[in-house]
Amino acid sequence: MSASRLHSLQIRLVLPLVILFVLGSAGIVGFVLWRAYDTADSLADRELSLRAADLAGSIARQPDGAARLDLPDTLREAYRAAPDADIFAVRAADGRLVAASPESFGSIVGRWPAASEHAGYFHLGELAGRTQDYYGLGVRLDSAAGPVSVWVARASGSSALIHSMLEEFVFDMAWIIPLFMLLVLGVAILAIRNALKPVRALSGVAGSIGPSTTGVRLPEASLPREIEPLVAAVNRALDRLEQGFAVQRQFTANAAHELRTPLAIITGALEGMEPSVELDKLKVDVARMNRLVEQLLSVARLDAIALDVSGTVDLNEVARQAVANLAPWAVAQARTLAFAGTKQPVVVRGNAYAIDDALRNLVENAVAHAPPKSEVVVSTRLDGRIEVSDRGPGVPTQDRERIFERFWRGKAAPAHGAGLGLAIVAEIMKAHGGNASVTSGPDGGAIFTLAFPAAPTAASPAVGED
Repeated sequence: MSASRLHSLQIRLVLPLVILFVLGSAGIVGFVLWRAYDTADSLADRELSLRAADLAGSIARQPDGAARLDLPDTLREAYRAAPDADIFAVRAADGRLVAASPESFGSIVGRWPAASEHAGYFHLGELAGRTQDYYGLGVRLDSAAGPVSVWVARASGSSALIHSMLEEFVFDMAWIIPLFMLLVLGVAILAIRNALKPVRALSGVAGSIGPSTTGVRLPEASLPREIEPLVAAVNRALDRLEQGFAVQRQFTANAAHELRTPLAIITGALEGMEPSVELDKLKVDVARMNRLVEQLLSVARLDAIALDVSGTVDLNEVARQAVANLAPWAVAQARTLAFAGTKQPVVVRGNAYAIDDALRNLVENAVAHAPPKSEVVVSTRLDGRIEVSDRGPGVPTQDRERIFERFWRGKAAPAHGAGLGLAIVAEIMKAHGGNASVTSGPDGGAIFTLAFPAAPTAASPAVGED
């Protein structure tokens, strides 16, 4: 069992139960075995005691006062049926032998001291004419002729039937008890699993909580009492985190709004100044600051307001318009933009303004990385995709997931970037139920893809593309 599984609460609860049931099963089976054999011996001793009592009860006093054994017919038949299995001897209080079967046993008993009131057990290994051993007891009992000493014994194999029956019972129980224990253990495991269902449900809810879902809280209904304080504490912590996120987002939005006015004033002032090399550098810096402020506002809006993606959008039209708007800017950067659309509309559910914003970020990123005098191509696909390809250095495989994180900038990123553009793209695509990805182009460079779920009203695919 791996170390990670040992940390499972279910394993920690079940493992002690398994150990307890295994030890309990072994203990119960051992106890039943001991009691079975002890019971067999007790039954044999009980039967010998009853035989002795029957013999004492069959003693009669003769006219001369001597004791005489008058066996009832049933008892006489029992001794005749198994003459080699059961033996007895009876002596009067004066030591005279009253009766014995066989007589050789009476001769042996005649040399023994009188029996006491408490049963004394003996083992007889030799008896004339007999090959088996005998186990018996001697006890002093009252009779009609006064106290008598009675010895009774049975051959060692006479109780084999009782032992056989008990052994069969014990072995049956030895199978039933572990099976019963396994059944109980299975019920216990199912009970533990059912008891932990709310915990697994909590894990699923907790896994859905992220920066964009800070309003989600762990359900506190139908929880085990021991877990309620933990869940309540986690929810209070989430309340504090949500408040912190809200303050941070509000600060970002406020700061961006406050910066827009002075930047607009600076931009207007720069336009009225005499052209110079220093002025051109200032205009570039102010443009970068304006772009950063716009990105911060976009991030704040995406975090604070749920994006309405219920509209119907033609990706062909959005991409064509974006290329037309950005083409002059790309030419000013010594690059060109091209658009390759499909022959028919590519209709998806979404927000046209947000898709335009995402596409604009991708185009700006591609132009920034493309070599001078190269072309950036924006293409639409009938399956609900927009692709932006360039001839730049491309994106290393190990960085293709991280480039969509906020403020992450690779080694080859331009110095003027803030690491927000691609993060905005990823957030917009997430709101649309799609995804943004990057691959290598067939002739080098990078291909950024926006993949949208196709709308139910989308037209069927055409046979070809432009």
